[in-house]
Amino acid sequence: MAGGAFVAQGSGRKYEGGVTCFVIITCLVAAMGGLIFGYDIGISGVVTSMDSFLKRFFPSVYRKEHETRDDNNMYCKFDSHLLTLFTSSLYLAALVASFFSSTVTRLFGRKISMLFGGLVFLVGAIFNGAATNIAMLIIGRLLLGVGVGFANQSVPIYLSEMAPAQIRGALNIGFQMAITIGILAANLINYGTAQIKGGYGWRISLGLAAVPALMITIGSFFLPDTPNSILERGHPEQAKRMLQKIRGTDSVEAEFQDLMDASEAAKKVEHPWKNILQPKYRPQLVICTMIPFFQQLTGINVIMFYAPVLFKTLGFGDNASLMSAVITGVVNLVCTLVSVHSADRFGRRILFLEGGVQMIISQILVGIMIAINFGTQGVGELSKGSANLVLFFICTYVAAFAWSWGPLGWLVPSEICPLEIRSAGQAINVSVNMFFTFFIGQFFLSMLCHMKFGLFLFFAGFVVLMTISVFFFLPETKNVPIEEMNRVWKAHWFWGKYIPDDAVIGSQTYTA
Repeated sequence: MAGGAFVAQGSGRKYEGGVTCFVIITCLVAAMGGLIFGYDIGISGVVTSMDSFLKRFFPSVYRKEHETRDDNNMYCKFDSHLLTLFTSSLYLAALVASFFSSTVTRLFGRKISMLFGGLVFLVGAIFNGAATNIAMLIIGRLLLGVGVGFANQSVPIYLSEMAPAQIRGALNIGFQMAITIGILAANLINYGTAQIKGGYGWRISLGLAAVPALMITIGSFFLPDTPNSILERGHPEQAKRMLQKIRGTDSVEAEFQDLMDASEAAKKVEHPWKNILQPKYRPQLVICTMIPFFQQLTGINVIMFYAPVLFKTLGFGDNASLMSAVITGVVNLVCTLVSVHSADRFGRRILFLEGGVQMIISQILVGIMIAINFGTQGVGELSKGSANLVLFFICTYVAAFAWSWGPLGWLVPSEICPLEIRSAGQAINVSVNMFFTFFIGQFFLSMLCHMKFGLFLFFAGFVVLMTISVFFFLPETKNVPIEEMNRVWKAHWFWGKYIPDDAVIGSQTYTA
């Protein structure tokens, strides 16, 4: 029954130790892995709106954009599959890389996976900044994608394993915070480089991706690995010392025993990809697939990738479209702080549900505004007041995403899987996310051309579906130690039947 969806509201077992400066610093450094993902999200869509970039690599799109016919369809100005391939090819590479990074993360540790991702992203940034043809652009994007795939696989797991349960949400959301900082930095850099008269501003924008790549590469070199990963690779004494260091106490026997139990269970699993298909892991499999699928079908990357293109489509001038992208980036960053403050205090579910309702209302209003001003023919213009109103509704939509599906879309999948399937579960999360990011990135401009204002109603429909799904099928996970998460599933009205009694560590129980 519906009421059974409210489970596990209380805290899990309390371990000794507290929050140390060491764990805060290591998590902040690791979270910088989100900078490379965020910078790319912010940079690619803005660069594709620069005239100098379009004239050099996509001249047909440039000519189409500057047509002055009275019947010019605003919805279809940027419709080019080659142009969208520049953006989306990265996520196809990240999709493939996520499967390899799962094995690397499990066998060699989270640290090595982050280091490799940073190095490959650095090479890709150099290729893109020096590009002289489409081939170099696409090769560079593919290398960036490999870097993103490795970072997105390893960083959320690293953060969830290092953080104490009571602040796991806040520290893990540091990854999403880094993504939003990367997006905003890209928007500000693009606003500056767009003013350069020599026509090379796009090279600076693309080449500066090397900066966040260097930050995560150097940072990960000095990071320790997590106790879970060290134990998984057969070094129990070293793992215990690391646990004592990050918890700030020698009294870690209870938590270390839980890690040992989880590690022993993990060692019995020879094929985690086959294992995650077993019925007892059905909740994790479904949630690790459902959340990234719905996260992308919110339509957020329509705004994050193509904000300047979208605003130019709606009649904003060049500078106005870039400044509007900066405004949405600021909203995204500020509102992510709400989630940092609230995820461990009020829980994951309430943020998911409130954010969903706010996104639904905002998307419907944006669709209505565009329909009123452009109709089905795509001919018309926005008045200054209407343009400001559309920007306001887009900002309320971005705000809702920033404190709900944005950070929680990475947090929840990384904290719900037991050690024996954790790398596989995160790989599924990343690969599903990257596949639908690729799909949206590749086909959005064509979908806008054919679906017109209805595209925003299309995404609103998915937000309705995903909000209902969260209400019924996602239990609360705040303050539950990561190795005790099976208690939550066992107590859930729907998932409980899949969890065998011997899969629940210890004797404490939750009530639905």
